[in-house]
Amino acid sequence: MIHSLPLDLSLERLRALFAYQPESPMLFSTGLFFFLFIAFYIGYRALRHTTTARILYVVLFSLYFYYKSSGVWFLLLVFTATSDFLIARALAATVRPAGRKVWVALSLVINLGMLAYFKYTNFLLQTLLAIGQSMGSWFGVAPVGGTVYEPLDIFLPVGISFFTFQSLSYTIDVYRGELQPLRRWIDYLFYVSFFPGLVAGPIVRARDFIPQMFRTPVVTRETLGEGLYLIICGLLKKSVISDYISVNFVDRIFDAPTLYTGLENLVGAYGYALQIYCDFSGYSDMAIGIALLLGIRFNTNFDSPYQSATITEFWRRWHISLSTWLKDYLYISLGGNRRGRVRTYVNLMLTMLLGGLWHGASGRFILWGGLHGAALAVHKFMMNHFPSFRPTGDTMSPLRRVCGVLITFHVVCFGWIFFRADTMATGWDVIRQIFTAFHPEVFSQFVVGYTEVFLLILGGYAIHFMPRVVDTTVRGWVTQSPTLVQALYLTVAIIIVLQLKSADIVPFIYFQF
Repeated sequence: MIHSLPLDLSLERLRALFAYQPESPMLFSTGLFFFLFIAFYIGYRALRHTTTARILYVVLFSLYFYYKSSGVWFLLLVFTATSDFLIARALAATVRPAGRKVWVALSLVINLGMLAYFKYTNFLLQTLLAIGQSMGSWFGVAPVGGTVYEPLDIFLPVGISFFTFQSLSYTIDVYRGELQPLRRWIDYLFYVSFFPGLVAGPIVRARDFIPQMFRTPVVTRETLGEGLYLIICGLLKKSVISDYISVNFVDRIFDAPTLYTGLENLVGAYGYALQIYCDFSGYSDMAIGIALLLGIRFNTNFDSPYQSATITEFWRRWHISLSTWLKDYLYISLGGNRRGRVRTYVNLMLTMLLGGLWHGASGRFILWGGLHGAALAVHKFMMNHFPSFRPTGDTMSPLRRVCGVLITFHVVCFGWIFFRADTMATGWDVIRQIFTAFHPEVFSQFVVGYTEVFLLILGGYAIHFMPRVVDTTVRGWVTQSPTLVQALYLTVAIIIVLQLKSADIVPFIYFQF
């Protein structure tokens, strides 16, 4: 019995390795992922010269990675890839415009139908019930079936919004004649399931990604250094800054805003703005860095968004893969700015309302999207009617740019309050506290009571607003360092993360989308 104990422990660990554990998903920032990735990477390097074997190997690891996040629902990912692969092949074989429209419509129905079922069923039913009750009250009819909606137990597969949009862009590009369809199903499954960007983006375009699939991966010392630099930045953003200020301050504020002064609520809003940036851009940094180690280059997804001097500039810097997707496949399809100024404002509003709904089935996200849509429309209006608003970027005067950054940042923070709040009422409570119970005299008490949080928020914003040349210089140091020194940088970063990370696993915010 004693001799069998190590064997039992080994079998238990092996079972845990292949078991779906919803309470412990495999995140980029976990030790399990790093150990598995090292083992995977050894095999990947061995197969780098054999295209088919390498593609199959990556697909199997990607499906395993998604299984560890969503269990049996990895089959939904396979279904999405299979249906859009076949539809794209049918599109290529169909000449008649009417027939091609039928095929692309089928892709839209399948993808958006799945998204609607898993993500919006409860929201739609709850909304319909509320409308029915309002109409019943208006006409004096008693409500039928109760007055409280009991949500259906519908599992939300991790990252469904990301891989659905990514797959849709492929069929739309084939329909538009901008892309030739892939010949092999396994190649398309590789594109849709590629694990670095699978569960939280970036949303990768087929025309950027597919040509890289068939090249022999070349990872130079500079590429390796750039990948490790991004992984280190992502780890520190997520596990040191985002998770710490979330668990130790921001969550407490948004759980009960009326228990805190307006000053603390304002710092909580600033803290959440930094938290969501470090969380999401940290994931993107790690995804881009891991992809670089595999010889695949993703486009930049964040570009210091809080340095933006206008809301339009913000959306050119924030979640770039989503904002360009919405522009190319929704805003332009609605007519863009080609149908007059009023229609342009309406198109901006509709695009951002749907962008808000993409983030979640809630009135809070619709309000958030509407706020950004209105801000974009107002900025476009001001540019059209007042020439002084037309300069952008470096063409703005220093004073104008500083004022623009401050205004844009606070408009964005106002939206983040409703994005983060659990209910609309909680969001208004935060705002009410800021404007009616500010109490600036508690600032010194706040700094003493939340010293680490205060320093992390201050340091996080200081790093964010550093000139681009600082990032370029540090990145250059890492990429030009010997490989052993690069590995040392990563080791030190991991040690820092292990020392400072929260005891509980804090999922990436965008996993819920």
